[in-house]
Formats: sequence, C-alpha cells, structure tokens
Amino acid sequence: MPVIVVANPKGGVGKSTVATNVAGLLARQGHAVMLGDVDVQQSSRQWLAARPPQLPAIRGWDLAADRIVRPPKGTTHVVLDTPAGLSGARLEAAMKMADKLLIPLQASLFDIQATHAFVQTLRAHPRAGRVAMGLVGMRVREHTHALEHLHEFIDTLPLPLLASLRDTQNYVHLAARGLTLWDVAPGRVARDLEQWQPLIDWLKT
Repeated sequence: MPVIVVANPKGGVGKSTVATNVAGLLARQGHAVMLGDVDVQQSSRQWLAARPPQLPAIRGWDLAADRIVRPPKGTTHVVLDTPAGLSGARLEAAMKMADKLLIPLQASLFDIQATHAFVQTLRAHPRAGRVAMGLVGMRVREHTHALEHLHEFIDTLPLPLLASLRDTQNYVHLAARGLTLWDVAPGRVARDLEQWQPLIDWLKT
C-alpha cells in the first residue's frame, strides 16, 4: 500500500493543498484512498466533511476500539497531510510509513530556511535511502526576484523540484467545497493541470 507523506515543519506552505489534490488525483484514478494526518486531531477531516458524496470517495482514519487510528479496510493508497512543527516522534512515525515524501515550499526566506534544515534532517534519517523525496514550489509567481532566489536555493539541494504551482485562487475556491483539480471541468483549471503533470509522472514511478 503506497504511502505518500506531505511534510514541511513550516506552517502555511501549502501542505494541505498538495495533500488534498494528490488524494483527489488518486481517487479519480480509481484507487481506494485515505487522506489522514499523523496528528490524531485529524485536521483533514473538515475538508473531507465538505467533499460532495457523488465524487470519487476519499476516506479518513478509522478509529479502532483500542483508540488507535488505522486506514479503513480496503484502502489501497494513503496520503498523509502532516502538521506544522513536524519533528521528533511524529517525524519518526511519518518516515517509518512513507514510500514517497513531498515537501512543499514557498519563495520566502523563512520557508527556505525552514526547508533547508528539514531536508538536512531527512537526508540524515536511517530510512532516507528508502523514501523517494521531492520538492513542490507553491504559490509561484513568474518573473519575480523571489522565484529566482527559490530556484537558486533548490539548486543547492539534493532533491528534485517536481512541480511549480502558480499563485491562483483556484485552489482556495476548490478547497472550500471539498474539491480538487480533478473534480471540475478540465477547461476551468487547464493551466494548473499542466503544472501538475511532472508531479503526476513522478508519483507513477
């Protein structure tokens, strides 16, 4: 069962945007998907609750009688949207489960600094060689100095930049209704779908 973890200890970088859309993509492909959080507070539940029932199903954690959360029976793919401040035992749990790890980041000094330290921690982890990792640029604005600095930073990291996702209200409007890019007419989000294609190809590998 593939487990895709979306992580960055910095808050507000777009982890939930990436996680929900990855889950939506997998569900649209016909997989039995669980979207969860390694935090037992399950912050993804609000988005799941807003998701229209006629769309491809995405489920949350099952809470067993022993109070341990588990993927629902029949789950084939897991997407974990991790909380801000991910470290210690939570990071260990995420790395133990992960097959692939996506690291969203924005073109700001604070995001770059936090991500640099996080990548160093990940690369030093005993399971680093067994987890495929990649970066996702978030809220990217073309032809800006911030974007130039972001690319200069990414060039110093031993991880690939899988996609650069533009700064658009499409993600905001869709998330408010429990939707993803894959749940609306392609013509409405054609540019965004195009930006996702390299990431989709990476997820297939």
